[in-house]
Amino acid sequence: MIIPTKHKLHAITILLVGLLLVGFRSPAPPYSCQLGLVKYNGGGDWYSNLETSLPNLIKFCNENLGTKINPEQAIVEVGSSELFNYPFIHLTGHGNIILSNQEATNLRNYLIGGGFLHISDNYGMDKFIRPQMKKVFPELDFIELPFSHKIYHQKYDFPNGLPKVHEHDKKPPQGFGLVWQGRLVCFYDFECDLGDGWESPEVHNDSPDARLKALRMGANLIQYALMGGESKHQK
Repeated sequence: MIIPTKHKLHAITILLVGLLLVGFRSPAPPYSCQLGLVKYNGGGDWYSNLETSLPNLIKFCNENLGTKINPEQAIVEVGSSELFNYPFIHLTGHGNIILSNQEATNLRNYLIGGGFLHISDNYGMDKFIRPQMKKVFPELDFIELPFSHKIYHQKYDFPNGLPKVHEHDKKPPQGFGLVWQGRLVCFYDFECDLGDGWESPEVHNDSPDARLKALRMGANLIQYALMGGESKHQK
């Protein structure tokens, strides 16, 4: 039989203690949260910006806001209980959207429970989304947010409101909101194409300046939703 030396026994003891500590220590979660892309019914193209839009925004936020958001977006159906897993959800498209009563109730409960919805009209969705959101909040109307609103003055300052990404009807971009008991629960960009601006350069051939402005405004939305609207630029 070979008897370990005193030094060998000491080394083995340290190794065993280290293994025990590793086994009992809970690793810190790599990500703080995940964001969701909303899948809806009605025939509209909820997937219109599926490949690069939200993932690019997440990467931008992680690099510039210091967030630790899961780089992989989740795809979540509006009527699913999984909706409540995501503090920020993004909904976009060009066409029709239909919410069932169950879906409208689920979305309402999500929003009044602390969730945040960003709607980005890709052009053509406006006449469909407004009546559907009226199902969600019959008592509320979309209001145009003033340029002094905190959402325009997070890390990035937008004194004139939303940037214009794509031109359609020669109208200025507008930012609308649904406010529930004093809290902005839904932000809706119209005549802006904010989500398109988050796409990779080859998708729409947008200028670097237009993409940067879109990503910065998107980062403001994320910061406002995840951090309660607090910012050094509060007004």
